[in-house]
Amino acid sequence: MPDSYQLVETKLQQPLENGDVVCNLCLWRCRLRHGQRGFCQAHVNRNGTLYNLSYGIISAIEVDSIRSKPVYHYRPDSRVMSIGSYGCNFRCKGCHNLEISWGVEALDKLARGQSSDAWVTPGQMVETALKHGVDGIAFTYSEPAVWLEYVLDVSKLAHQAGLFTVYVSNSFVTDEALELMAPHIDVLCSDIKSLSAEFYKDICPVGTAEQVLSSIKKAVELGIHVETRTNVIPTKNDDPDELKRIAVWIRDNLGAASPWHITRFFPAYKLSHLPPTDNTIIDLATETARAAGLQNVYGHTDISCDCASENAPVSAWLDLDPDALNQINTCVASCCGDEGILVKKFEREAGLIVQAK
Repeated sequence: MPDSYQLVETKLQQPLENGDVVCNLCLWRCRLRHGQRGFCQAHVNRNGTLYNLSYGIISAIEVDSIRSKPVYHYRPDSRVMSIGSYGCNFRCKGCHNLEISWGVEALDKLARGQSSDAWVTPGQMVETALKHGVDGIAFTYSEPAVWLEYVLDVSKLAHQAGLFTVYVSNSFVTDEALELMAPHIDVLCSDIKSLSAEFYKDICPVGTAEQVLSSIKKAVELGIHVETRTNVIPTKNDDPDELKRIAVWIRDNLGAASPWHITRFFPAYKLSHLPPTDNTIIDLATETARAAGLQNVYGHTDISCDCASENAPVSAWLDLDPDALNQINTCVASCCGDEGILVKKFEREAGLIVQAK
């Protein structure tokens, strides 16, 4: 574990003879040339080695109930410290966490080996959680898979300190990543956005519902406690028959006792023109799911995504020098260099995403 800001080698990478590298953290499986970043923007190929840009970089911190994730069947009276970084492997049209999930400005700085965001070692993060008296640490706000190196290091120390861990995910992740996570993650709170392939393709062009569902089943098989949620978006995935099919899938594949959370959509980003979800739809989906034999169904009229927009500044949570938090951090590793940096204006010309054959 590094003790100062630097890029770290990506855990799941496949170097190729021509200098390309395939990233095996999520199901994009981006194949990247020197200087290219993957779809998540948080990993870069530098001279045939893939590096995570955001290791230890903290974009948001909050302390709240585990129920807000939402998780109801794992230590339901506990409190968690939610933390996030930058980068995501989806581009959801209704995203409430744009600055964190996409993090264009922050990730461009990180691609240069520099950052003005808080850099926190895994040990410091666990100490911060203990200081604030929480019971666990939740990795959320963007997709934790793109931050997996840090997630793993924090989780190992958290378990040693008696804290549990929660992983809030879109489940567009590889089996390899799940297998790496499983010994260190206690709870997976996963989206099932829809059972429609068209819905997922609208969000992430290579994604399918089948891939997401397969990852969720894999997590259960690996012994992780799983709770799923569906954010019901008017005109997009609010058909009662489809919501019933989701309930039946959960019953048949995860078990009748597997918790399902049904949440309201609130307008944001490219879906700002849509109305909030009507409470009657949430109530109907809840009743239908219970009638289908799903035992633990929760309809939420006040919970949408796990958002970071109203959180206190990161500096308010950390017992670190305030002046140091605002200074420019420079990567101490030797892998950085202008010749290996492609920021946004060059990525289109470089053909950022090249799928592995």
